[in-house]
Amino acid sequence: MTYIASNVAFEVESLASDTPQASEVISHLKSLAHPVRLKIACALMENEYSVGQLEQQVNVHQPTLSQQLTVLREGGLVDTRREGKQIFYRMKEEKSVALIVALSRIFA
Repeated sequence: MTYIASNVAFEVESLASDTPQASEVISHLKSLAHPVRLKIACALMENEYSVGQLEQQVNVHQPTLSQQLTVLREGGLVDTRREGKQIFYRMKEEKSVALIVALSRIFA
């Protein structure tokens, strides 16, 4: 099945059935399907942040932030590193960044 969008053809068969690619796309979209998680992911595209820094950057209270970071981490979108007592978050995969950029271009 081939579709034409903006004069660009792309193949969608691997997404239209039960494949690992389809599961990965679904997981990423579910992880981003919340306003706070999308806001966090956009911030993490620019830089790595500790929870405290991220709290200021996205203007979300720490309990909500931690809950949403857990969803992003479990969804495979963000990774962490520990430095002393602080945990720093960053985007895990280039695919996640590319997905957010594509969504931004589509809905801008």
